[in-house]
Amino acid sequence: MNNPIENEDLRVFVTVVRKTSFAAAAEALGMSPAYVSKRIGVLEGALGVRLFGRTTRRIVITDEGEQVYARAQAILDNLDELVDEVSERRRGPSGRVRICSSFGFGRKLVAPAVAKLVAAYPGLQIRFEVFDRLVDPVAEGFDLDVRVGDEIAPHLIARRLMDNRRILCAAPAYLARHGTPKTLQELAGHQCLPIKERDHPFGVWRLRGKTGEETVKVSGALSTNHGEIALRWALDGAGIVLRSRWDAQPYLDSGALATVLPEYTQEANVWAVYPQRLAGSARLRVCVEFLERELGTVDVLRVQGRLS
Repeated sequence: MNNPIENEDLRVFVTVVRKTSFAAAAEALGMSPAYVSKRIGVLEGALGVRLFGRTTRRIVITDEGEQVYARAQAILDNLDELVDEVSERRRGPSGRVRICSSFGFGRKLVAPAVAKLVAAYPGLQIRFEVFDRLVDPVAEGFDLDVRVGDEIAPHLIARRLMDNRRILCAAPAYLARHGTPKTLQELAGHQCLPIKERDHPFGVWRLRGKTGEETVKVSGALSTNHGEIALRWALDGAGIVLRSRWDAQPYLDSGALATVLPEYTQEANVWAVYPQRLAGSARLRVCVEFLERELGTVDVLRVQGRLS
């Protein structure tokens, strides 16, 4: 092994492993697939081993590649931690941070907060992505997942950013036509608007009432994987929806929606979720603390007080 190993080649390699694709890694890194392939070739030449076995459909990491991957992650994490510490002391946090969240919450609340974060710390470079599914930050290479929902895998670190609950609501016009359900079981006979949320099964609503948690299977003529669409349908009188209080409250205030079975709610707090390996990252700590302050200004406590 005569050629020096470049840290950026290790970053490219780690990204390819996480994405299991040269093309996906290139997109994540803002490079061309040809350049990614070239850097992997350079790294393989420097190490004297094959890192990937290639089939017609996908790439497969070799045994030697697995060993290099574990060491490369440790090297890059130590380097990032060193840069974090030095840069924070001299001129504040700097560098790239990959953040993800869900569609509706990400667009409405996280995206504006992230813009303010960069304005406050211009040395940061944020890549923000939204998904309709649960993301594993470790496997997918994200530094931070701003997540709505309390189901968090034990291999991740979580810090609560904001209290939140989901509530049942519908347009007064729908309730006038179909009646207001008096029990949770009556929801099964109503037009409900199931959403494929990231953190619970589709069409199954788990709600907590005075006697504990209960589950009801719901259905209807309309369903979606996008909460804003379901909320729009509910506003149009199409059925009953289960939405977060931060999202539904303006429509409750205006009378466009009414609460249904207000004694039942679903815990859906907002968390900063990140890999164990980033526990000591000064750059990530700044991001999490800023988002905690920013999201803490959302008037959810007032909403909870009025609807509890």
